[in-house]
Amino acid sequence: MLDPYASSTLPVLEQVVQFTQARHGVLAGNIANLNTPDYKSRDLSPQAFQSSLRTAIDSKHKAYSPGDGMVFGPVSAGEGDGLVTLGATDNGNDGDPFDGVRESMESFVYHDNRDVTLESQVTEISKNQSLHNLAITLMSQQFRQLRSAISETVA
Repeated sequence: MLDPYASSTLPVLEQVVQFTQARHGVLAGNIANLNTPDYKSRDLSPQAFQSSLRTAIDSKHKAYSPGDGMVFGPVSAGEGDGLVTLGATDNGNDGDPFDGVRESMESFVYHDNRDVTLESQVTEISKNQSLHNLAITLMSQQFRQLRSAISETVA
């Protein structure tokens, strides 16, 4: 039987929402430490997340033939399914959401040896919020379509 949750983009969007929530926490921490001497800003790499997610989707997509009606195959967030869990790395430190936090590569350092600027952090939070809102909007649309299909009404 076809699982409507697994055959949609909902699991992928769920991973995006989880990533943006974790990244927001890291960026908020940077703002909280804005005036802390010797503080180096941190961030979760959106490029690394997108690359890992793309690899997981591609591997799941190749596992299913085009005739089985699946969009991405049964992609689900969980153990051993190919999706990257936040903090999951090859070094065995699974589950720590900040394990993938990278040190900032910013070259501008203030007199007190910190590299955090309010403008750069607000810009990154704004970009992150836009991605989060997009994922939530798409998830909401998917749920409306599922509800419409279940109730056999036209949306």
